[in-house]
Amino acid sequence: MNDHKRLKLDHHHQSEDDHSISLISTIPPDPDELESIEPIPAPKPAVLEEQQNIIRFVVVTNDGAPDSSIILAGLKDLFQRQLPKMPREYIARLVFSRDHHSLAIVKRGLQVVGGITYRPFESRGFAEIVFCAITSTEQVKGYGSHLMNHLKDHVKQSTTCMHFLTYADNYAIGYFKKQGFTKDVVLDRSVWAGYIKDYEGGTIMHCAMLPRIMYLEVPFILAKQKAAIQSKIKLVSQSHVVHKGLEIFKQADHPTLDPTQVPGLKESGWTPEMDKLTRRQPRAPDYNIMRHLLTDMQNSASAWPFAKPVNAEEVTDYYDVIKSPMDLETIELKLDSNLYPDLKSFLFDTNLMFENCRTYNAEGSNYVKVANAVCVFLFFGGYVSEFIEI
Repeated sequence: MNDHKRLKLDHHHQSEDDHSISLISTIPPDPDELESIEPIPAPKPAVLEEQQNIIRFVVVTNDGAPDSSIILAGLKDLFQRQLPKMPREYIARLVFSRDHHSLAIVKRGLQVVGGITYRPFESRGFAEIVFCAITSTEQVKGYGSHLMNHLKDHVKQSTTCMHFLTYADNYAIGYFKKQGFTKDVVLDRSVWAGYIKDYEGGTIMHCAMLPRIMYLEVPFILAKQKAAIQSKIKLVSQSHVVHKGLEIFKQADHPTLDPTQVPGLKESGWTPEMDKLTRRQPRAPDYNIMRHLLTDMQNSASAWPFAKPVNAEEVTDYYDVIKSPMDLETIELKLDSNLYPDLKSFLFDTNLMFENCRTYNAEGSNYVKVANAVCVFLFFGGYVSEFIEI
C-alpha cells in the first residue's frame, strides 16, 4: 500500500545550511538502561532493527560525495515508485536540489527503503516536508513513525527550525495527524506564504515541535505515564489479579464444581445466564464448504496481504478510506461464530475484501495483483464452481 503519500510543487528560497551525509546518532536508549517500568511496551520492529544495525538513518544532501549520490538516486527511485501521481522529472529535480535535505532509511549497504525530503527555511523558523514514502515491502514495521521521530530530533538539533509545514493529499492526512500534524496552521501566513506553493487538492498541515521533548524517547515517556495510571487503577480495581488454576481438575474423577466457587469469577460479573449465551449454535448447512474455501485461501501463497486486519497504526488513513474493512481473520471469526447463514453471505465478504484492496491501492500495484490472483483462484479455479453456478 502506498504509505504516507506526499504531493508538493515549486520552491523559491534557499536554506542557509548545506549538510553533508551523516549518520544520525540519536538511537533510542536500550529499555534495560531506562528506569524500570511495568509494563514496558515491546519496541516496534523499526526500533529493534535500528538497534541491531539492520537499518540506519542517514541525512544526505547533494554534496557530490559518491555515497550521497547513490542514496539520493535511491530516494528518487523510491518516490517515483511510491508517488506515481507526481511528475518523475519534478521528483528528480527536488531530490537532487542543493536547497533540499533528505533523511533516508538505509539497509544492506546503501539500499534505500524509506525517506523524507525536506527544505529548511531557518530564517523563517520552519522546514517544509516535500516527499515522504516507505517502500511497499517494509510498511508494517513502524518505519514511517520512526522516520518522522528521527527527522524531528535531527531538525531541532541541527537548525533553528521548530515548525514543519507540508501539503498532504487525502491519503496522507491520517499519517501526518498521527505524527502530530494538524490542519490548523498557527504560523502567521506572512511567515510561509510565497515560500511554499499551494498544491491544488492538497491540504496544508502544520506541526510545532516541543523544545524539551526527544521524540525518539516518546514511546518510553508514554510507557511511564501508562504505568502511573495503571498503578492508580489497581487501587480501585481487581482486574489485574491473576488467580491460580484449580487443583480440583487434576483429579481423574473430580466432583462437579459450582461456578460461584471459582475465585474471581463472581467478581468479574459472571452470571448463570451467560452460559446460555455462549452455547454453540448448530452449524450452517454450508459450513463445511465455507471452511474448505477459507482454508484454501489461507494456504494460497498470494493471500498474505489479507491474513489479518490492516494495522491502523501503520496505515493510519486506511479506515478513513475503507468504511467496511474485511480480511481472512475476520472471516474466520465470523465463520466460527455462525454468522454466515449460507455460502452466498460468505462469498459476499470475500469479494468485499478484494474490492477494498482495489479501492485503496493503485491499479497495477502488487496488492491489487495478489487480490486478483486470489479472486481468480477462488472463483475460477474450480473451487466455488463445485458448489454453486457462477
